[in-house]
Amino acid sequence: MTTLPVYRWRLAPDGYATRRQLRAAGLRPGGQDVAAQVERPRRRRDPLVAYLYRIDRAKPVRPMTPAKWAALAKANAARRICPECRRDAGYVIPASLGMCPACAFPDNAPEGASWNSSPHTAP
Repeated sequence: MTTLPVYRWRLAPDGYATRRQLRAAGLRPGGQDVAAQVERPRRRRDPLVAYLYRIDRAKPVRPMTPAKWAALAKANAARRICPECRRDAGYVIPASLGMCPACAFPDNAPEGASWNSSPHTAP
């Protein structure tokens, strides 16, 4: 078993990149093992660690297929629909509420507010 080379923060040599850096360059690790790591020291805590991959062994990112695009659109649409009133909120519903603001706070909206026009109330 070999140990990984450890570099200090911002002192890694050229030719290594993190997953995010690879992705920004249109690459992916492509099955390779972690080649090195960078450590950022912190006071009274363990250091932050970032794993590095070799750029020359990285592969291009696979293109999105039409089926993947459709699945992603369906998943994002499901995050916009309120589980209470079943309406499309027009944005991703906050996970902290679990429903649209109109259903979460029906009494707090000013009269005539468009986001308070809930199908639960008769006009």
